[in-house]
Amino acid sequence: MQRIRMIVAAGLVVGIGLAGGCQPWKQKYQTCNADLENLKGLFDGAQGSLAQCEAEKSQLEMANKQLQDEGRKKGGLEEMGGKYDPASGKITVTLANDVLFDSGKVTLKSTSKTQLGRIASIIEEEHANKEVLVIGHTDTDPIKKSGWKDNWQLSTERALAVTRYLIEQGVSAKQIIAGGRGEHHPVGSSKASNRRVEVIVSTR
Repeated sequence: MQRIRMIVAAGLVVGIGLAGGCQPWKQKYQTCNADLENLKGLFDGAQGSLAQCEAEKSQLEMANKQLQDEGRKKGGLEEMGGKYDPASGKITVTLANDVLFDSGKVTLKSTSKTQLGRIASIIEEEHANKEVLVIGHTDTDPIKKSGWKDNWQLSTERALAVTRYLIEQGVSAKQIIAGGRGEHHPVGSSKASNRRVEVIVSTR
């Protein structure tokens, strides 16, 4: 009996020893698990902060661009009625065909050359080496008596007439693109307003 008691006592001592030995590992596991949860929380918070920073950066860039546009010195083309588009960075000067040409013609009126000369001077002074688009437009009336094949041809020839004159006045031919869009891009219901040549100058 004494021997049995000794064996039981020894077993209890071993069991207590083993339990005591596992206790530090359990604590370490709990600590590591708590640290992991904390790190997950910090990571989620960092992601949220990053997204907020990106949004704020985008807002600041937009605000800075707006301030630059507001503080931008208006050039001569705008003083001549040109409209500036901050999104594209382009100024569009619209010239009525009735001012530039006689009906069905592509020869510039002498009275229009002063205005075109001024536009050429401003392009040279303020927008040298920047892209310039010269786009002709017509109304929807079909060609009948003028001899042109269609409104595409008429609008293109008129754009070319303006382009050639701008080049004669000193604008570099390398920066100009000329084209016609016929009647396909009206700006309103008025035929007179749709008959036009647009000089579109990039500011960037």
